[in-house]
Amino acid sequence: MQKTRLWLMFPARLITRPVLWELAQNFEIVTNVRQASVTDEIGLVSLEIDGDRMEVKKAIAWLEEMGIKVEPVEIGTIAS
Repeated sequence: MQKTRLWLMFPARLITRPVLWELAQNFEIVTNVRQASVTDEIGLVSLEIDGDRMEVKKAIAWLEEMGIKVEPVEIGTIAS
């Protein structure tokens, strides 16, 4: 099992779509939203993903294909 922490930046066109629900439905992973900020123009989410390494990689690739910018969280950034 691999635990990965990510920053997700959603474009305006995806803000109202239930992307994180779809992510959990399409891949065998557990998601945990650690922090979020959403406006009409952009959504910023700190997400923790737990699952098999290959499944996590596929989930990240899917997010990027959706047009979501994905960046790793530096260790300790969301530990509190």
